[in-house]
Amino acid sequence: MNKKVTGIVSYLTLIGWLLAYFVGDKEGAKFHLNQSFILVIANLILTVAAKILPGGFIIGLVLWILNIILFVFWIIGLVHACKEEEIPLPIIGGFEILK
Repeated sequence: MNKKVTGIVSYLTLIGWLLAYFVGDKEGAKFHLNQSFILVIANLILTVAAKILPGGFIIGLVLWILNIILFVFWIIGLVHACKEEEIPLPIIGGFEILK
């Protein structure tokens, strides 16, 4: 897979991310691999928080809004990968996990 396809596939699912990481152009698409991995971790944190925190209306509303925000970030990242742009995601894009 070339850089563009690797970047796009990395945003699709966790399996897509693993496929892109192990089969794709890891060096060329490292930016998008990192951005999509941050989204996966953020989604995992929200999922665990939803299971642990008590099910009150306010907490449910906050988690729902945060999930919508992550979905918007996912769309932004996918569009940037399609255009082969390396623009960090808002708020969470500054973190670098993959070196």
